[in-house]
Amino acid sequence: MGEQAERLANGEWYLDDDDLRERRRVCWRRLDVFNSVAGDDDSARANAMSELAGSVGEYVVVIPRFTCTFGTNIHLGDHAFVNGNAFFMDDAPIAVGAHVRIGPGAQLMTALHPVDDHARRREGWERAAPIVIGENSWLGASVTVGAGVTIGRNVVVGAGSVVLHDIPDHVVAAGTPARVIRSTPVEAP
Repeated sequence: MGEQAERLANGEWYLDDDDLRERRRVCWRRLDVFNSVAGDDDSARANAMSELAGSVGEYVVVIPRFTCTFGTNIHLGDHAFVNGNAFFMDDAPIAVGAHVRIGPGAQLMTALHPVDDHARRREGWERAAPIVIGENSWLGASVTVGAGVTIGRNVVVGAGSVVLHDIPDHVVAAGTPARVIRSTPVEAP
């Protein structure tokens, strides 16, 4: 692992380099395979996703067209469903729990850029923070989840929402930025 990849993996500020560019190219070649599988070949699509992602549970469905940055930082729990045109910017780990449903056009974005340091932003410095989606949650169509966000269990996030802060278990959240608008029943154990 190169110095910049190590800095990225540690959540530190890093600069792009040849090693990271090659890792993205490997991902893009795997995405080409995944996204070109025939529509009725579920087995080949599942195999291609297993080659792409860091881990894939049982009975996972990811609908093409899917895109991501590295692939290896994506972890999909059992029975997860990701609808078409999703983008996972997996510069940091993205953990999707069991039975999570992610609507079409969703974006999970782990990258952060300097806000107040204009020179560092111009030079291309960035860092990344992980995203966690708790089990049995549902992200509606075109939801954007920001870097470092944890969404709890049994959460519904309304279509088009932008989630910039953690969301607790058992709630409905919506808006830009998303805010909790009501609770949902807590499941019996």
